[in-house]
Amino acid sequence: MTYTIKTAQNEWEIVCGLEIHCQIISKSKIFSGASTEFGDDANENVSFIDAGMPGMLPVLNKECVHQAVKTGLGLNAQINQYSVFSRKNYFYADQPNGYQITQYEYPIVGKGTVKIDLADGSSKEIGITRIHIEQDAAKSIHDLNPKKSYIDFNRAGVGLMEIVTEPDFQSPEEAGAFLKKLRSIVRYLGTCDGNMDEGSMRCDASISVRLKGEKGMRERAEVKNVNSVKFAMQAIENEAKRQIEIYENGGTIEQQTRQFDQTTGQTKFLRLKEYADDYRYFPEPDLPPLYLTEAYIEQIKKEMVELPDAKKERFMTEFGLTAYDADLLTESKQTADFFEKAAQGHDGKKVANWILGDLFAHLNAEKLLLEQSPITPEMIGELVGLISEGTISGKIAKDVFDVMWCEKKMPSQIVLEKGLKQVTDTASIEALVDEVLAQNPDNIKAYKDGKTNLLGWFVGQIMKASKGAANPQIVNEILKKKLG
Repeated sequence: MTYTIKTAQNEWEIVCGLEIHCQIISKSKIFSGASTEFGDDANENVSFIDAGMPGMLPVLNKECVHQAVKTGLGLNAQINQYSVFSRKNYFYADQPNGYQITQYEYPIVGKGTVKIDLADGSSKEIGITRIHIEQDAAKSIHDLNPKKSYIDFNRAGVGLMEIVTEPDFQSPEEAGAFLKKLRSIVRYLGTCDGNMDEGSMRCDASISVRLKGEKGMRERAEVKNVNSVKFAMQAIENEAKRQIEIYENGGTIEQQTRQFDQTTGQTKFLRLKEYADDYRYFPEPDLPPLYLTEAYIEQIKKEMVELPDAKKERFMTEFGLTAYDADLLTESKQTADFFEKAAQGHDGKKVANWILGDLFAHLNAEKLLLEQSPITPEMIGELVGLISEGTISGKIAKDVFDVMWCEKKMPSQIVLEKGLKQVTDTASIEALVDEVLAQNPDNIKAYKDGKTNLLGWFVGQIMKASKGAANPQIVNEILKKKLG
């Protein structure tokens, strides 16, 4: 269904494309040997090359090339065997050379596609225009002094992949779904950590609007450096509404670069948007063209891991999961691996329920990551096995889970130590049933007179009398027989 913004006068459509900057996972920077470690003291990881010292020559980091090719393959994109580095000239305090080494006419990766899944159950193909590699700029810090800005050059020269999409997004939700999918893919591949709050994945959104049914494009504005999926969606929606208001009041849109204000949820003017000619691109004289062999690309293909879409389909087929559960479990590789270990030899659907329900609830309450969980996949698998074989009931399993969380013991050990094994002895359960029935003759009569929903009440009383230890299935069978 097409997303539109309705006003009193018109119905408008959003046209949006994204540029996502992903910091490449590599121990050293793209053109120098300086460390890429995040969180070190300001200006600690800066080489003479990063600082733009005269006479310093860049040397291409082959790991950054490797990671870019792997990412291109993960996005079903064309890998270009010939690419060229260029100088993008602009003067700003975060760029000590007065130019950025990037790729322009001949990027390392060409066109590709990414499938996104939407909340209404539909899916959509998003076109990838290109991926090029470049050096990151330094970080400007404006909130330490009211009169000064500071520059931290630790980030200067870190390898970046700039992933440019086609203008295929028609709603904030589509853009949000794409960012989540892209982040998931690069994390699976190990090419970028995707931590938007740390700045290692940043999003620029180019946004324009047009009347519903209108062909062609109107002038756009670019919102720079948005650092979360939520904020990207807010920026797209609010910038679209700003442009619509201007058009409906008889104004025009300038090609601008804007900034998203997290406190107000609005975009604000930063500067007029540059055109390509303003950067005076020319081939980087200190770096030769990059040639990749077929053998090199084929070798990287052999390293590829199973990606989220393929894993989701396999989980649905192999473990009988719903599309919704499979989507949640495959969003991160850590969660998918945890589930798969837990589900080996057990009921996959029940394992998924325990992970997505009780385990995630405990993790969220304690503000823990999955890798910090005191409960292991083996514990979840064994717990499900104990339920399936009738050793414990689902109700007792909840109590066992809580003990597992606190004491980090295997569920079988907890059941043994606390005497929680489910009673399956028919004679013992029958005695409990007889006791409860003898105490409630009025309810027996009401049941036989047609109030059959009292069956659940009887089961509850019997389970309470057994302190949850009686096998519910056997309780139901005996109870139904005795009630006629």
